[in-house]
Order: sequence, then structure tokens, then C-alpha cells
Amino acid sequence: MIPAPAIVVLGTSALSVARRVQALYPDALIHGLHGRVEAADRHYADFGENLRAQYRAGQPLIVLCAAGIVIRALAPLLAEKGAEPPVLAVAEDGSAVVPLLGGLAGVNRLARELAAHLGVAPAITTSGELRFGTCLLEPPSGYVLADLQQGKRFVSDLLGGQTVRIDGAAPWLDTAQLPVAENAERVIHVSPQRRAAQRHELLIHPQQVAALIDRPGADLAARIHLALDAAQLAPQALGCLLAKTSLEADTDLHAAAAELGLPLRFIDAEVGLPPRHADGDGLCLLLGNQPLAPDSLGRRRGRLSVVGLGPGAADLMTPAVRQALDEAEDVLGYATYVEMAGPFRPDQLQHNSDNREELQRARHAFELAAQGRRVVVVSSGDPGVFAMAAAVLEALEGQDDPRWHGVELQILPGVSAALAAAARAGAPLGHDFCMISLSDNLKPWSQIENRLDHAGAADLAMAFYNPISRARPWQLGRALEIVRRHRSAETLVVLGRDIARPAEALHVLTLGELTPEKVDMRTLVIIGSSQTRRFARADGKQWVYTPRWYPQD
Repeated sequence: MIPAPAIVVLGTSALSVARRVQALYPDALIHGLHGRVEAADRHYADFGENLRAQYRAGQPLIVLCAAGIVIRALAPLLAEKGAEPPVLAVAEDGSAVVPLLGGLAGVNRLARELAAHLGVAPAITTSGELRFGTCLLEPPSGYVLADLQQGKRFVSDLLGGQTVRIDGAAPWLDTAQLPVAENAERVIHVSPQRRAAQRHELLIHPQQVAALIDRPGADLAARIHLALDAAQLAPQALGCLLAKTSLEADTDLHAAAAELGLPLRFIDAEVGLPPRHADGDGLCLLLGNQPLAPDSLGRRRGRLSVVGLGPGAADLMTPAVRQALDEAEDVLGYATYVEMAGPFRPDQLQHNSDNREELQRARHAFELAAQGRRVVVVSSGDPGVFAMAAAVLEALEGQDDPRWHGVELQILPGVSAALAAAARAGAPLGHDFCMISLSDNLKPWSQIENRLDHAGAADLAMAFYNPISRARPWQLGRALEIVRRHRSAETLVVLGRDIARPAEALHVLTLGELTPEKVDMRTLVIIGSSQTRRFARADGKQWVYTPRWYPQD
């Protein structure tokens, strides 16, 4: 199955057609040039770099601009070896659909679908497609070509006037315009059996076989190949791996699925599976009478991604976090942060909750992921810095349910508030520093005072999270009293409020000038060490940094 394409536009004039394309592929996202197409789902700064990055990642591309622009952008990559994802150029007004790359990856099929949707004729130039109405070298999902080079010679023979007959079930060819003859020497042979393709045939293997694993191990992939050989089944006929849910976290099982490039599904019982065909070493082969649908046999392993959105700007979100959000079926978090993570597709479910419901949110996330869903829990900044990663791990440690422990848990970092504010100011955290939350909701204030005193005595630069709120109006003032025992009034302070968001504000002042009234809950406070310094910038502002070196005694 071809993954959802990226719809790339250069200007707002193409946006209406892009929305029509998106209606055909609801999971597709529209990528627009930053500063020019603000209504897009995603934004990029450089057209060529964005296109090349997605091409390298195997992302199908529907680009609404002149074909020549796309060709020039991707030209440096065309000499590289590797699979080509489908790439189509579409006129901004939708009047032309031109498949450019990915002839064996379904580009012509995409072109036909899209052209029919837009009410135009696709500009298909592939000889076999034009003659036969289908690409014989690209069988549909669930079928695998045995030998591409042999297939190319076979299609060349048909184009040269040879007739063909079909041996086996190939329903997708029922409407093709093939030169069929009962006595033809050329044959399209569809079978799960293992054998070499003959000169006169096109051999296609339906993925009718599943391997049910009872005993994984480091040699699992090799054992599966041996079992297929013994059963006279082609490796390409293997459609998926199956295992009991108790093996969801087995690393050897996942490594074998990755090595074989196959989906892995988990079952609670063997009810409804294809018949057993052959037993192997710690596994058995199941053989159905048609290509398997892995999701109908079992469920995939659930995945819970705990992600950091960064300070708020889309360009400061890491690509790994963006990918997790794009793949998510469920997104959980404080409503403000969930909104920051969007926009979302209609099929993506959003579960908003109050900012103080961290453990309940984590438990809800595990319950969803345990059903085999792709789940994301969002935090601002970095999820491991006073955020959701610790809450998720706390919830997991306190739960004995094996379903939870079978979930694939990943924690994806983000740019924390302290690092974002420090970067705007220069490098005030350029030497040893600490981060301290001034909230005493989850720890006693006496512990906070103790840490402030020791950090001050150690001459560490300090970043204060949760510095003040209506419910905690006095703690910042008390914290400053403690810090002033160890710092002079000239010590530099950076206040970063809503960094990387529309209301961003950055102020540099001294510890002597700092009062609690200058700070609110959305402000990150950085107090420099005794070595932190500043100097003038060319624009009249100031750079603040803490040198990497320290005076020797």
C-alpha cells in the first residue's frame, strides 16, 4: 500500500487544488512555503531542500507546480541507488497530472486516481501502461514480483507482439487489455510455490503465508527461511509474522520482522487463522487461499510516544516529534499543548485534559496504546524536564498489567524552555548550570530552599521553572533572598516570556533590579553565575553569555 502522499505547494494560487487533492487522500498533509502559504498544514523554508528530504525518506510527493521545477529540485538525487517513491507534478489549476518518478512504486496508479478525481486525463507515457492499461511489473498490494529483470524482458516480449495466458488467480488483470490466448507460450504464473522464473513467464507470488512464532531467538529470520524452503514456499509469499501477545516486547521478534520487512501482528488465540501448513523450529507456517490481510489476523504492537513540542515555534520542533504526531491516532495532553501540536487530520482523536491530571493522562495513554493504537502524549519544551515523561514512567512502574509493559514506549526530546530562552539571549547557560522548579505542588518548599542554597554556593547558573503564580505569589521573592546570599546585585538575569511564540519577550537585567512583579508563570528566569557577562550587539541589544572557562584559584 502506498503511504499518504505529501502535497507540496509553492503559492496560495495552488491551495484550492491542493485541498481537492487532500479530499481524495484525507491522510495527506499540505506543505506550504513559509511566509507565503500560511494556510498549509505544514511549512518549509526551502522548496528544494524540503523536496529532497522527503524524497530520500521515501515519501510519495504530489507537487503543485511546473514539472521542470520538480525535476531540477530532485535532479541531484536521481543518480543515487535505491527505491524511488512516486513523484507527480500537478498544474496549479488542476488541469494536468504528470507522473515523473516511481514507475514501479505506483506513480501511474496514483496519476490515474488523481486525474479521475480532478476530471482530466493523466499524462502517462509508459509503453506498457498505455498498451495494456496496467503495469505488469507493479502487482497490487499482497502480490510480489519474483524477478524484476525477468519481468522487464517479459513485458518487452508482449510489446513485441507475443500473446499471454494467465495461470493462477490474478483478479486485478480482469480488466487489463492483455493479448490473451489459450495456447500462448508466455504465461503469467501466480503461485506461492518456490521456484525460479522461466524465460517465458512472469512469476508473481501472492502473500498467502503467515509464520506463527512460538519461540523467538536471534536466529529467527534464518529459521523462517529454512521453514519456507522445507515447505517449498517462496520467501516472497510470506505476508506477515504472528505471535502471542505475551511476546509483544520480544526484541528478537521485532528484529526478525524488520530484517524480513514484514508486518508483525499479535494474537490472543489461534481462532480464525489460516490452516497450518508446515511446522518448523519453534514456528509453524500458515497458508491461506488468498493474500493475507495482517490487520484481520491480529493487532499490531501499540506505541506510546511521549514528545516535546519545543517552545512553540514549528521550526523548533524536531522531525522525529513531527513524524510521531503525523502517525498518531490519539493525541493526549493539556489543551494548550495539544493545540500547539496541530493541526490534525479528522481521523486523529484529541484527548484534552487539565494540566494537573498527569497520571490520569498517562494511564489513559497506556490503555489506548495497549489496544494497538499509535498514541502521542505531548508536553511543551522537553518531556523529560518537569513534564510528562516522568509521569508516564511513574504510571508504568506502578502497573503490573502485561499489556502496558508490552507497549512500545519512546520518549522524544524537545527544545526545553531554558534552552530556548538561553539561545535568544546568547549563552547564559554556557557553563555548569541547574534547573529548579519553584513549584512546591510535588515537593516540599524546604527542599527547594535547600537546593537553591547549595546551587548558589556552587556558583551555578540557575534556570527557574514555574517561578510564580496566583496560588504561589511569595516563593519567587523568597528564592531571590536565598540567591542573593551568594550573588552580587550586578549578577545578570535573563527573563524569557513566551519564547518562540507570538507574544515573545526577552529582558536582560541585574539581580538587584529583579523583583517578583516582573515575572509571571509564563516567564523562564535565568540567573547567571558570578562569571556571566554581557556586551553590546550590533542592533543595540545585548548578548549574554557565561564563559566556558573558569578562573583558576
